[in-house]
Amino acid sequence: MDLLALADFNLVARHGGFGRAARAAGRPKATLSRRVAELEAALNLRLFERGARTLKLTQEGRALYERTGTLLTELDETAAAIASGGDRPRGKLRISAPLLFSQIAMGKLAAAFALKYPEVRLEITTEDRAVDMVEEGYDLVIRVGPDPDESLVGRIFLRDRLVVVASPHLKRPKDKRAVPAVVRGTGDRSAAWNVTGATGRLRFAVDPVLSLSSLIMVRDAVRAGVGAGCLPLSLVSPDLSVGTLSHWGDIDAPEIQLWALYPSRRLLSARVSAFLDFLKEAFPKGTPEELAAYVER
Repeated sequence: MDLLALADFNLVARHGGFGRAARAAGRPKATLSRRVAELEAALNLRLFERGARTLKLTQEGRALYERTGTLLTELDETAAAIASGGDRPRGKLRISAPLLFSQIAMGKLAAAFALKYPEVRLEITTEDRAVDMVEEGYDLVIRVGPDPDESLVGRIFLRDRLVVVASPHLKRPKDKRAVPAVVRGTGDRSAAWNVTGATGRLRFAVDPVLSLSSLIMVRDAVRAGVGAGCLPLSLVSPDLSVGTLSHWGDIDAPEIQLWALYPSRRLLSARVSAFLDFLKEAFPKGTPEELAAYVER
């Protein structure tokens, strides 16, 4: 396969047309059209559907673009790094991160990373869904307890756990009465919290008096004394240390693991490696208290 023709195909696909690609690269439109046609002939595939005014990737063209675009970018970055005498992180770094972690920590992390690596153009998208890294063009994703995926590798950089907390003014119920609770999402009145506390294992029946869509909103409502809440320790650790919230116990559940993931078949670029190291520097122990202290700084 002609690497230069492949690069021209990616240029046209990225800009969505021969004319726009030619203007962006300062290349003749006819040259780009010829090079793409030669690539199609060599592969015996149609890569674009050509209309009177539109140009659209075929299914085969999209597959080729998704699989070769990142590789060509990495080749360009490697050549630039060698030419400059080093392997400094540079170029665009696209990251997908979950909502809560983004709200409490990602802004500070992104700013510090940008100051340390000014040649990297960091772009962070906040979403809790499972993204397709290759198809959607992400270099790194941060996820909570991701399902096993042979196409991805990564590392745990933070651990957390769920705790039940309440205002010191809210008394624990007795005689198996339900706990007035602030919950995330739609409250299930048949739910219960199984916790381990100072006095052993307890079970609290839950009466959702307030349902909210964000854990930060839940924490703020619990602070106000509306009801008890089940929250990550990192989110309430400062309140517990100063006594504005009381700890009723730890939820009997596996620990929360925050992973940084990247495609296993992709060479680890300098910018991804730098961000992974940066996370390790920010959270060397990876504890919930460490995350809370980082947010409070």
